[in-house]
Amino acid sequence: MPTLFISDLHLDVARPHILDAFDRFIVGEAMRANALYILGDLFEAWIGDDTDDEAGRRFITGMKPLRDARIPCFFIHGNRDFLLGEDYARRAGLTLLPDPAVITIGGRRTLLMHGDTLCTDDVAYQRFRALSHTPAWQRSFLSRPRDEREAFARQARAESRRYTTDVGNAALMDVSEVAVQAAMRAHGCLRLIHGHTHRPATHRFDLDGQPAERIVLGDWYEQESWLAV
Repeated sequence: MPTLFISDLHLDVARPHILDAFDRFIVGEAMRANALYILGDLFEAWIGDDTDDEAGRRFITGMKPLRDARIPCFFIHGNRDFLLGEDYARRAGLTLLPDPAVITIGGRRTLLMHGDTLCTDDVAYQRFRALSHTPAWQRSFLSRPRDEREAFARQARAESRRYTTDVGNAALMDVSEVAVQAAMRAHGCLRLIHGHTHRPATHRFDLDGQPAERIVLGDWYEQESWLAV
């Protein structure tokens, strides 16, 4: 049976077609897998496990067939849902993994990442990411009232839309090949699977004299998208 990989669903009640597509995926392809890996940006935004998030409730319900069948599901945080915690993961049936993580499939070491840390040319984003992943920043943010956190998330999404539609930022939002190769060397892997960039493709190249590949997962805005290994 295959191991499945998905990312960048950006689940949101404002996009019911993606919620429906995910439900179909779970009762279809996922039920025939030996494991499912979600490589970040599962949700459009996540402002804390204490919020009564409708998309979050829908996800828990949709995942029930996998939980009942005891098919493991692993999750790596993305840049939109890095505040998803152990409490929600337990209720949804997710096992949290670090970013990056290394797994072995068919005897082959494979590096898994969300992909945002590979976009090293985007200095402003990397600066914010470093700050927002500190325990102090997260404690401060999660202590705020829900309406303040929701307002922050709305503003962040609006700024992200403006940033991504600026053609001058296109190169900044893609991965750096130097960062890709450094990560693969550091973890002793010749295969990397990641999401984040919404640029699905398989890139084959030479890494220190050995054949290597980088597989970029697709998003779910237009169609269901997954990788079966």
